[in-house]
Amino acid sequence: MTHGFATRAIHVGQEFDPTTGAIIPPIYQTSTFVQDGIGGLRGGYEYGRGGNPTRTSLETLLASLEGGVSALSFASGLAAEDALLRAVLRPGDHVVLGNDVYGGTHRLINRIHGAWEVRNTTVDLADLDAVRSALAVDGTRVLWIETPSNPLMKISDLAALVELGHAVGALVVVDNTFASPALQQPLSFGADVVVHSTTKYLGGHSDVIGGALVFADAELAEKAQFIQFAAGAVSSPMDAWLTVRGIKTLAVRMQRHTSNAQAIAEALVGRPGIDAVYYPGLPDHPGHALAAAQMSGFGGMLSVALSGGAAAARRFAESTEVFQLAESLGGVESLIGYPSEMTHASVRGTELEVPDNVIRLSVGIEDVADLLADVEQALTR
Repeated sequence: MTHGFATRAIHVGQEFDPTTGAIIPPIYQTSTFVQDGIGGLRGGYEYGRGGNPTRTSLETLLASLEGGVSALSFASGLAAEDALLRAVLRPGDHVVLGNDVYGGTHRLINRIHGAWEVRNTTVDLADLDAVRSALAVDGTRVLWIETPSNPLMKISDLAALVELGHAVGALVVVDNTFASPALQQPLSFGADVVVHSTTKYLGGHSDVIGGALVFADAELAEKAQFIQFAAGAVSSPMDAWLTVRGIKTLAVRMQRHTSNAQAIAEALVGRPGIDAVYYPGLPDHPGHALAAAQMSGFGGMLSVALSGGAAAARRFAESTEVFQLAESLGGVESLIGYPSEMTHASVRGTELEVPDNVIRLSVGIEDVADLLADVEQALTR
């Protein structure tokens, strides 16, 4: 029987403990595993860097939710991205990525891999002709997509971009962190790999750092797994367990994140002092129809441009009470950030620079009336 998303989120990889009947599988907090004679591995487990049953349960769950053949769990989202890039790129290769990607992703590709002669081109992924031109650069190996994007909430056409990427033999990678598999499954559109910062919506409680890769192809998964094993950026058993715990409520959390964000976005539209509200759930958002077609909900992230410039944006970000000023996103609590000097500080002075009048809201699952009142009082200040 094929179960629905919410059922799989609770049960896949989570069989009860056969010894005690404990409904929640134990945390295998161990560094190594006793062998039945030399090479006699129980369940294939040998040493914690190579594998751990708690990590396996998370990887099995992630593969199911994204519709992949397998998944790998890492110590952070950037560790996951780095392992993938090292598995597929060589000096002289070329990466095409959106001009609104997470600043840390651009920093990793541009400065870390760039130092090893990996080239990159940033482009507006909504401009398919520009994407086609960028992909035509000799040595293009990867097309990197982030949709919705961070922080301007641009929506990319997954099916069209997959077709363009595959036409030149490029690996199509999609960062699905903002949507989560509860709202979007990029592999179903033909993408090759999905990337997650599991720190965000998958973990969902701001108490764990992690990352993941989910693969459509087993051979590529093996290459990335070798990098994971050889370089060692694995998630710990406790981190894996906490992430699984978070995923169990992912479906219902994303529904509440989405409804709260929609209410706030609608309340902000047309307000004095607001230049723009970036949220794909708004009918006038340029990616609204596309988001409605390839997502099952518009998510809990939105950004706002204030007409008073940087000074007004800073005041707003520092005036909320329920929304707490902090890095990160995707937790049950609402957060507010100032991308220009927080999440995207590393891309100031580049074409990826975020306007200094933009603030980003990670809308939590609190009572929506309290969130609306908090935004109202901050605007008044």
